Amino acid sequence: MAPGGTPIATMTDVIHRQKLELSLLAGSVAISRFAFRSHDLYDLDSVNFALGIGRFDPRAHQPHPPGYFLYVCLGRLVNTLVHDANLALVLVSIAAGIASVIFIYLLALDWFGQRAAGFAGLLFLFSPLSWFHGTVALTYSVEAFFSALLGYLCWRIDRGEGNFILPAAILLGISAGVRPSSLLFLGPLFLYSLRHAAVKRILLGGTALALTLVAWFLPMIWASGGFDAYFGALVSLWRLVPSRDTVFNSSPATSMARACVIVFICFLCFGAATLAPLGARRRSIPADTGKKIFTAVWMAPALCFFTFIFLKFVNSGYLLLLAAPASIWLGSWTAEWYEHCAWPRPLKRAAIGICAVANVLIFLAFPAYCSYRSVRQFETQLDGIRTALPQLGAPNDLLILGFDSHFLGHRHAGYYLPGYLTLQYPEVKLTEGTRIFAMQGRDTSLLTALPAGSYNRFVVFPLPGTDGEYQRYLETFRKLLPARDLTYVDAGGHQFVTGPIADLPLLFPTIAQAAH
Repeated sequence: MAPGGTPIATMTDVIHRQKLELSLLAGSVAISRFAFRSHDLYDLDSVNFALGIGRFDPRAHQPHPPGYFLYVCLGRLVNTLVHDANLALVLVSIAAGIASVIFIYLLALDWFGQRAAGFAGLLFLFSPLSWFHGTVALTYSVEAFFSALLGYLCWRIDRGEGNFILPAAILLGISAGVRPSSLLFLGPLFLYSLRHAAVKRILLGGTALALTLVAWFLPMIWASGGFDAYFGALVSLWRLVPSRDTVFNSSPATSMARACVIVFICFLCFGAATLAPLGARRRSIPADTGKKIFTAVWMAPALCFFTFIFLKFVNSGYLLLLAAPASIWLGSWTAEWYEHCAWPRPLKRAAIGICAVANVLIFLAFPAYCSYRSVRQFETQLDGIRTALPQLGAPNDLLILGFDSHFLGHRHAGYYLPGYLTLQYPEVKLTEGTRIFAMQGRDTSLLTALPAGSYNRFVVFPLPGTDGEYQRYLETFRKLLPARDLTYVDAGGHQFVTGPIADLPLLFPTIAQAAH
């Protein structure tokens, strides 16, 4: 019993009162995610994680910094059972989705009752973005689970149950080992929940958090090759990508654009359910003030970071961190509309069914990267390219050039054509100097010189045909290389651009000059 006589829902309570409803939600999440699972590593980051399962090395982006150490360790554990890196990581995403809907239901039950809990669970089940990330090998579904569970534990601490401080502290430490940003985004919620706790319990929680962080951080540093190697890689990536458009070095328009992207991502996350606040009656309930403040502390750190520091549309999964509180409040507004709307009950159920169908259609066919349609198109393209490319030459004669792209970039080329040597174009400036990311045998190396061997030609691994970036890259090739050297070859429905290996110094000038 919480202060003020408000009961706190526990798993035991749910087993007796809402067992069937919660079981159906969890089972539906499991079936829907597994049925539509990806069969290839969908994203650049997915390939990085799979490479990390083979050999952990953030310097070589196996995976990319900050390393996601415990996520890779978990994937490695599951992979010993299924022997398929993509399937292992997808199963982790599915399990995280199942656990997320359970704790979303529990917290919604505490806050707003059974009907709101049921709607909150349905919103997560039919969320297009949550559904998508439950089918691919990325960390965002796991982060959503940590957010849901930590939110539930912190609420119980907030209600005076100090015995939950220790497990919440350990959970926060573990979540940082999966996605280090979780410490920044969820840490304030944990600290807020401690404001009325006894000093002894606060110290115990702080100690547990510190020990948990150390327990995975030091092994990660050792596996990374030491502090210099790890933080050098982290700084290099920060300079290459996130640091360029923060509020400190870009115009306010950039932050406004990111805010608009966040609104659009919210539509992708909940689809038709984003209309729920419009149908809810505005009720002033003093008891809700604590929940509103709790939710604000839960969501504000991430929203501020994504607005003012870094967010790209292709990283829409970042917003899944907020799926739990958003599902709970949208569920409450939907339940309020259902209870007070004057429509006949069959009409209200039909409206809910139409919204669910709309969300399913968004997930299945929305023309963006985060849809089932896009996953299947990508897998078809990848299968076609890796079948056709060997027709152009053998691994000892042909070298692959790939771009730093989320889809069909140098990572996919190197992973799915492991017999070939794949080089990333262009060369990259790191803290230790200019390097070329090279892959062969599903392992990465950082080259300081152009590769030697029997290669006669290189071939460009093609990005999706509609990708404007690909055309810009090819235009760069045309400017750097003699026009007579480039050859265009059609194979398997794809056009490949090839050139003589003697032209590599023109494409990697810094590396070539350093060799002389």
